[in-house]
Amino acid sequence: MIGRLAALILLCTLSHSVDVPRQFPLTVAELGDNLTLTCPVTGSESSLFYWYKMKFGYMVQTVAAGSSYKISLQGQFKNSRFNLTKDDSLHFLHITNVSKEDEATYICQSGAAYVMKFTDGTVLVVNDPKNHQKSISVQQSPVTASVEPGALINLQCSILSKKKEDRVQCPGERSVFWFRAGSGGSHPSIIYPQSNSSCDREDRSCVYSLSKTIRDSSDNGTYYCAVVTCGEILFGEGTKVEMTQSGQEPLVVIILGMLLGLCVIVIGILVFSRD
Repeated sequence: MIGRLAALILLCTLSHSVDVPRQFPLTVAELGDNLTLTCPVTGSESSLFYWYKMKFGYMVQTVAAGSSYKISLQGQFKNSRFNLTKDDSLHFLHITNVSKEDEATYICQSGAAYVMKFTDGTVLVVNDPKNHQKSISVQQSPVTASVEPGALINLQCSILSKKKEDRVQCPGERSVFWFRAGSGGSHPSIIYPQSNSSCDREDRSCVYSLSKTIRDSSDNGTYYCAVVTCGEILFGEGTKVEMTQSGQEPLVVIILGMLLGLCVIVIGILVFSRD
């Protein structure tokens, strides 16, 4: 499971623009759900199309392949749980009765014979409600944060084990990743794997921290920590980060003071003019 989330970092370079690699969104499904993955394809020369599935540590699997006229499921994916549809420039991969085996990074590729490019992708995480670790809680702090441009903010993610025996259940298998969900309901995207941590001697609690410089409004959003342990992923409640404009309040006070002084002068002129 640790590697499955890490695949998001490795595959971000597959889908890229000229300057900055575009991050893959995260899709979280519950065990048994039905879901649809979407891939937009543009360009008149996109005659070939492929769906791929990648699980960390395994060879890439071809889910579907074909031309713009006919795309077929491949190998083990030729079963009733997988289905393909197309609507103009949109290709859809439908998965019914989602299982833990479906957890992976799904990417699509399109183009012509000698010019192929990765078009889109998503990281699919499948949660099993029956196996959620009720004895482990994830807490984030602060709940909200307002910072000035260029300021450094420290986000914390605390993992608390309610029972002493929880510390030995999955030794060496815990990892934390940080996600940011921007404004406007955009998909959360991974920003950093965890690097800084502090645990007590009995390992009943750990605090993971992320230090980030808020450069501009593009860094606004809700930051979540995702804890991967014992084959499950647990999410924190999130920290909402907003950037404030430095020096904005003093400027407003100065303007209001000037307007007040102008009003006093005008009133004084009107009073003396009547005399």
